[in-house]
This record gives sequence, structure tokens and C-alpha cells, in this order.
Amino acid sequence: MHILHIYKDYPPVLGGIEGYVRDLAEGLAARGHRVTTLVTNTSRCTSIEQPLPGLTVVRAARLAHLASTPLSLAMIALARIIRADIVHLHVPYPPGDLAAMTTPGSPPLVITYHSDVVRQRTLLRLYRPLLARTLQRAARIIATSPGYIASSPFLRAYAAKCVVAPIGVDVTRFSPGDRRTAAVPRLLFVGRLRYYKGLHILIEALRQVEGVELWIAGHGPERARLERQVASARLNQRVRFLGDVADDDLPALYRQADIFVLPSHLRAEAFGIVLVEALASGLPCISTALGTGTDFVNVHEETGLVVPPGDAVALAEAIRRLRDDPALRVTYGAAGVRRAQTFFSRERMLDAVERVYRQAAH
Repeated sequence: MHILHIYKDYPPVLGGIEGYVRDLAEGLAARGHRVTTLVTNTSRCTSIEQPLPGLTVVRAARLAHLASTPLSLAMIALARIIRADIVHLHVPYPPGDLAAMTTPGSPPLVITYHSDVVRQRTLLRLYRPLLARTLQRAARIIATSPGYIASSPFLRAYAAKCVVAPIGVDVTRFSPGDRRTAAVPRLLFVGRLRYYKGLHILIEALRQVEGVELWIAGHGPERARLERQVASARLNQRVRFLGDVADDDLPALYRQADIFVLPSHLRAEAFGIVLVEALASGLPCISTALGTGTDFVNVHEETGLVVPPGDAVALAEAIRRLRDDPALRVTYGAAGVRRAQTFFSRERMLDAVERVYRQAAH
């Protein structure tokens, strides 16, 4: 089966969806499928590479970048000449919808619906009719958690053709290791420093909690503002900004932490792949109740604690509870490993996506 993935970026560009597309592409190619990924390049030229047998990565020349959306006329032109048995579109990315419409032979369309458009309201007004047409055309729509189907105003109307297939990771890369007994428990955040991640709320919560330190791994547009907030709160001795951490170094970083925190406060946090990595690493997790996949990955009072979004007081109380109870951290951490291995392995994800392709093709 020839599978065409369409999205805006691909590694080495960092991001959760980029990693998901790579894992699908490489995993499906390893299972004997022919896979092409069509994305935009970071430059004004088109490149084609074959990193693995059966996998072709086409990076279309980028014309411009507007509202977090790379624009590429070359992507549309290339889509018109790539013949595939299945087109797998990753949403939201409006130019990708246009590219998927132009593929020759009208192959079945599968969508992974990663997130609603949350912040760019002007873009959403323009995109809404195109998105509706894309969802109508789709043979199957993959949602990464049950909650997102129920909570998304766009998916609810198409629930009958939605299939839940959670994002998976290579859980064998992550392990609890020998969890240290820390005099000062270490909180860890991993991710892009973006507006919806709620790190300003976590820093506010940290002002209310003594006896913990925070490591922030990642870079992004919010970093300078967050550093100013840390300095203003006089937390420089307790907060470390690590910058981007190489993917190969992440397992060791998780093993150095005691508690993982994902304080996102907006629905743009649709799943939280880093939560899966933290669970697989045996870390108790603190996350927020967004009605998205974060509620599905981290289970309250089983693998960690779930607090209301945007509530620094509740977040501080959850941190204090895990700070003061090492035995509870161990219990939640062990449950997290079991949950990650049972529900969020990469092989389980590939099995589910292959089933969706078979359903779409018949």
C-alpha cells in the first residue's frame, strides 16, 4: 500500500505532531508499506530524500510563513502528481487540505485531527468552510483520545466516522531507572515554550511551594517573558531553563526528575505526548483538565493528579502533595509505566492506524 502523509513540517523540525508523522512514516515503511511524506521545506527550494527503504520525504519549497502556517505553491503542484492508495492528512494545516484535494485518482482520505484552531480566530473564519469540506470527504477521522471527539465542536458532527487511535511512543526507550531520594524534589517540564503551555501559571504556583526546584526543557517564543517572571519572583535559584534537549537525551533527563508537570491551560494542548514519555519513565504526573487527551493520558489518582486549568493555587497544592509523599510518587510512577506500555506503545499505534487504512480502503 502506498501511503501519502501531508503536513507542514517534518523532523528535524521539532514538535509533537512532527514526531508523530515521522514515527508513523518510519513504522509503516518498516512494515512493508511504501510511504511518502509531503511537507514544506524551511527554505525556498524543494528537496527529496529517502532516509529509509520504502520511505520518501518530499520537502516542498516554502514561499512564506503566515500565522504559524508555512505556505508552499510547490506542495500543491507536487500533490497533483503523487499517486497513492491512501492519503493521510494531518489537521489543522489549511494548505494541506488543498493539497489533499488535488491528489490524482481520488484515493481514500484519512485524517488525524490533532487539534481545534484555538487562537487564530481570523484564520479559523477563513478555514472553517474548507475544514468542513475536508471532514465531509474523509473516509475515516482519527482522534487521538475519546474526549476530543466529544469536546470538539468540529468533530462532534462526524463522530460516526471517528476512530480513537492514541499517539504512541517507543516506550522501550524510557525506563524509571533507580529513582533517587531527593532532598529537594525536582519538577520537570518538557515542550515548546508556547502561549498555551501554562508555564506562567506553574511559575506562580512555585512561589507558593517551598522545597522543590523546576527544570524547564525546551525553547520557544515565551522564553524571554518567562525568564523575566522568574527573575521578578526571585526564583532564579530554583528554576533552570535547559533550552532544547536532543531527543536522544530525553530518557536520561526524565530519569533525573521526580515529578512531571504539564500545566497547559488552553485546548491547543490536544494530547500531550510528553505525558506518555513521562509515564513510561515512571514519573508521577500533574496535568490539567482540558477535556482533551491530557485527561486521557494522565489518570487522576492513578498515574498522577489532574487539576483545573489556570489555577495556580490548585497546582501548588498538587505539587505539595507529591512533594510530601514519596511513597505516593512511587505508586503513581509504577501505574504510569503500566499504562504507557498497555495503551501508548508505538506498535499499538501502528496496529490501530493500519486498521483504519483497511477500513477506509473498503
